[in-house]
Amino acid sequence: MNSAIVDSFAQMVREKSLDKDVLAGIIEEIFGLMVKKKYGPDAKYDVVVNMDKGDIEIFFERSIVDEVEDPNLEISIDEVNERGNEEELEVGDDFVELLELSSFGRRLINLARQSLNQKIREIEKDIIYNEYSEMLGEIVVGDIYQVRRNDVLVNHNKNELLLPRIEQIPREKYRKGDTIRAAIKEVKKTPNGPVVVVSRADNVFLRRLFEIEIPEIYDGVIEIRGIAREPGERAKVSVESQDTRIDAVGACVGMKGVRIHAIVRELNNENIDVIHFSDDPIVYIQRALAPAKLKQIELDEDNGKCTVWADSDQVSLIVGRNGVNIRLAMKLTGYDIEVIREEKPFEEYEDDIELMDLREELGIEIVELLINNRFDTAVEVLTAGVDELKKIEGMAAEKAEEIIEVLKNQFEEED
Repeated sequence: MNSAIVDSFAQMVREKSLDKDVLAGIIEEIFGLMVKKKYGPDAKYDVVVNMDKGDIEIFFERSIVDEVEDPNLEISIDEVNERGNEEELEVGDDFVELLELSSFGRRLINLARQSLNQKIREIEKDIIYNEYSEMLGEIVVGDIYQVRRNDVLVNHNKNELLLPRIEQIPREKYRKGDTIRAAIKEVKKTPNGPVVVVSRADNVFLRRLFEIEIPEIYDGVIEIRGIAREPGERAKVSVESQDTRIDAVGACVGMKGVRIHAIVRELNNENIDVIHFSDDPIVYIQRALAPAKLKQIELDEDNGKCTVWADSDQVSLIVGRNGVNIRLAMKLTGYDIEVIREEKPFEEYEDDIELMDLREELGIEIVELLINNRFDTAVEVLTAGVDELKKIEGMAAEKAEEIIEVLKNQFEEED
C-alpha cells in the first residue's frame, strides 16, 4: 500500500512539474497530521518518505511505564514484553513501532488525500505566479480558446492568460483557435489563483517586437530611446546607434521596409514612424513633428512647454489626423507643444482660383457680389482682407470673416 501511494505521488511530480523534495515534505506534513488526528496533538512520531524507493514509514514513539495513563503517549512494560522485542527495554525507555497506513482507517486516508490535493493546488498556483512573474515584459505565443465580450482567454502551456479589452488593439478581430502573440504585463494574486494579464496595446509589446525583428536592437548596437503609441493608429519610436557606422533608422526600417513591415502587420497595420533620437530638445521636437516643416521653435524647459511656429499649410501635418501626430510627439519628447499658425502671403500661391469655380463653397450670390466689386479670384479677395470686404455694401463683418476662412481652407486643401 505504501508503494502504491508513493507511485501515485511520483506521477503527480511528473504531471505537475513539482520538486520531489517539496512533495516529500508535503507528504511528511500530511501523514504527521494523520498521526495527530488519531493519537492526539502531543503524539511523538517521525515520518520518513523515500520517493526513489517508493516507501513511506511512520515511526510512533511512546514511553514505557508500569501503568498506562495515556495510551497515546505511553505503553506498559508488560505489552512491550509480550511483543517480544529483540532489544531489552525497561520502564522509562522509549518504545518505537512502525505504523501501517491501513491502521489509520479509510476516513483518515481520504482526509489525507484531500489535504494533499489542496496543498498541490496551492503549490501549482505559486509555481504559475512565480513563473510568469519572471517573464514580465516578455512575449508569449498562445492559442485563443475563448472570446468573451470584454476580454479574450489565451491558452499558453496549459495555463490561462487574460487579454482584457483595454490591452487589445482597437478594431482587431480575435477568433477562437487563432495563434496570438502578446506581452506579459501583470501577474496578480487572487483567491482563485494567479491571473496573468497580457497586452498587445502596451509599449513594451512594441519594444519586444523591435528586439525580435531587428537584431541590432537585440544585440544592443541600436538602443530604443523612446516610444509613443496610440494602438491601432500610429506609433513613434526614437532610436540611437551606439556605432556611428550604423544608421539606426535605416537598420530598423530594413531593406525596402521589410523589417518594419513585419512589425506593422503584427500590430494590425499600425503606422510606425522611426526617428533619430537627439539630446537637443529642439532637434528632437523637429524630428518628432516630421514631415511638417517648422519655422521657429521656442522652449520653456522649466515648465516643459514648447511653442512652434509654422505656415498655415503645415499646421495640418503637425497636428495629424484627429490630432494623433502632435499627441504622439508630446508623449515622445515630454513637452507640451503649442502650435502658432503663420499665414502664408497669398502672393506666394502659384495656382489662383477663379471665384466662379467656388460657387458651391461661397454661394452664387456672394460670388456675384464679389465679382461686381472687381474681385475675380481667391487671391485677390484674400489679399484685400476682411477690412476691405466689409466696405462692400451689404457685406456684414461676420460674412466677410467667413469668406476669408473658406478661401484659406481651399488653398490649404490644395497644399
